[in-house]
Amino acid sequence: MRRMPILMLVFFSIPLIEIYLLIKVGSWLGALPTIALLVFAAVLGTLLLRVQGFVTLRRLQAAQARGQIPAQELLEGVLLTLSGILLLIPGFFTDIFGYLGLIPPLRRGLARFILARFFQFPGWPPRAGPPPGEGPVTLEGEFRREDE
Repeated sequence: MRRMPILMLVFFSIPLIEIYLLIKVGSWLGALPTIALLVFAAVLGTLLLRVQGFVTLRRLQAAQARGQIPAQELLEGVLLTLSGILLLIPGFFTDIFGYLGLIPPLRRGLARFILARFFQFPGWPPRAGPPPGEGPVTLEGEFRREDE
């Protein structure tokens, strides 16, 4: 399947959907309440994005401290950035997808799906404990201290 026609369809249909929804909501609420609702959604989304960003950053730092690859946390950061962009675009349709990206279980599930589907690397998915069939590694030897 060719990607260019799909991208063109998305590129042209999203603004049309946004305009349609703005006209419908504006005719139902009025112009000023609709504008206020758009501004409120952008401000609320920005505040939620900030909180979720710090939570994801703490999880990324904890994964690094444990010596794990923070692939999921990095991808969640990318998804949070995309959600923030969608929230700053004026319109209700993009706000829906922006807010969905701020819900941690949905974002984590999407990140796991993307990593499992498109990326294959050692150590993913992360497991608790040593790999199956392996116990702790014990090194045996002798120790002798030589002072100066």
